Amino acid sequence: MAAVDADPDGERRAKFFNYIKFLLFYGSAILLIYLVDIFTRKRHPTLRTVAILVLGDVGRSPRMMYHAESFAKIEFDTYLIGYQGSKPIPSLTSLPHIHFCYLPEPPSFLAKVPFIFAAPVKILHQIITILYTLLCELPHPPEFILVQNPPSIPTLALVWLVGHIRGSKVIIDWHNLGYSILALKLGKLHPFVRIAKQFEIIFGSSAYAHLFVTKAMHDHLVDQWGLVGRKAVLHDRPPAHFHRCSPNEVHELFLRLGPSLRTPSLSSFLPAASPPYATAFTRVVPTSGTLPPPYSTLPSMPETPTSYSRVNMPSLRVDRPALLVSSTSWTPDEDFSILLDALKLYEARAREANRPREKEQSSDRTLPRIWMVITGKGPDKKKYMEEVDRLQQGWEWVRCTSLWLEAEDYPLLLGAADLGICLHSSSSALDLPMKIVDMFGCGLPVSALDFACLNELVKDGQNGLIFKNAKQLADQMEQLLASFPHSAALAELRMSLIQKANPADEPLVNIHSHEESQDWEWSTWTQNWNRVVKPLVLRDADRE
Repeated sequence: MAAVDADPDGERRAKFFNYIKFLLFYGSAILLIYLVDIFTRKRHPTLRTVAILVLGDVGRSPRMMYHAESFAKIEFDTYLIGYQGSKPIPSLTSLPHIHFCYLPEPPSFLAKVPFIFAAPVKILHQIITILYTLLCELPHPPEFILVQNPPSIPTLALVWLVGHIRGSKVIIDWHNLGYSILALKLGKLHPFVRIAKQFEIIFGSSAYAHLFVTKAMHDHLVDQWGLVGRKAVLHDRPPAHFHRCSPNEVHELFLRLGPSLRTPSLSSFLPAASPPYATAFTRVVPTSGTLPPPYSTLPSMPETPTSYSRVNMPSLRVDRPALLVSSTSWTPDEDFSILLDALKLYEARAREANRPREKEQSSDRTLPRIWMVITGKGPDKKKYMEEVDRLQQGWEWVRCTSLWLEAEDYPLLLGAADLGICLHSSSSALDLPMKIVDMFGCGLPVSALDFACLNELVKDGQNGLIFKNAKQLADQMEQLLASFPHSAALAELRMSLIQKANPADEPLVNIHSHEESQDWEWSTWTQNWNRVVKPLVLRDADRE
């Protein structure tokens, strides 16, 4: 008897339509039950409760995690709603008022269904799971619902609906504009982009309060969309534990990262490591006698020190490469080719600057080797890293590798680095990159790609440098890294960041007076949140 050929496409279609039937039935049942419930009972939101909705990976949404931490610290029962993926910041797992409500992911087979069919089903799946969580899983109606935008569809409509049903006050945290991100993929004139913009205007125009990551976004939306509700600019700021790393912290970090650095391209490039006494960036030197640099010529450390009194704390190696860091989502709004071209230029300049010369032509302006670390995940990663691997086979002074870090190690890498690179260009030209905020919190100077409102964060020549193309970025790398590790230009920028790390009792500069002031404002996330958001959520009750 002949075997019957399998029909994977037919099975996939059957799964697809069965899942649609399930969603429609399940969604209708939830809506019917709840409509009956709301007409038979009067609901009042519970004070000091907040639901924070992130239509994305909770662990990769730092601003929303910081919101949750801040609400919990003023004793709000805080329900953090989103998808489970990366680990949340450690403080969220230890605070007693934090509750995680993870949304179920859409079925994996939808990834194989054409976008035009899969997108509506994914949205329907999101509508049902979000409504079920907000209406049924939370034990009480929350006093506030804080929603991250984008994504706008379907979250803005859902929180608007739930806010009206349950009497909750909706706060929209405007990170960017959802339709402008969609326009990167489909084009500004695409019908879906126009529909998305109208959706965002209709359901985003009114709320109890609106928070904005920049003053430029505040001014644009208030002027163009006529927002209704309280409005406040809440610039991104890092949490208090972000800081410049001590040599001991650098040593411990690279002891942990050691196994991930044993790739062929790095093993021959980085200084030799001898754990636990030496990493590629640090070394523990015995106190018995002074050993001259460079460390690469030092005799090997003994396998075990004779006594603790004879071993110093770790110090930075003078033969270490300059460590550069760029965090990217590998998406079209971050043009990695700019960095790639700049690295090509730097390689050529370093070869020329470090070429052996005759005595009368010698120069003190040498350029160091650089290790460019790229963190993050995204769709264009494979394409660019394959190009990097091909190019650096002939490079002598530059290495570029991707590195994935746990949440607790990311700020340590920033705190250990010498220069940060930001390629963010903003789809709306109204938001600011969180990665620069993190870098500043770790005392790391930045070279950043210029766009419309960047000057709200990066003050050219004060806390970083701004570039427009690959040549300017290569010029800045050469300027800042000349004579490394004793670069005066780099030290000056770093000192500016350290001086701006205000102690808790130091008054802050008014954020609305940047334009008149030559100075620049800085603060921790807690200082900023307590000044901007805390009065909004405590103003209507006789509370602290």
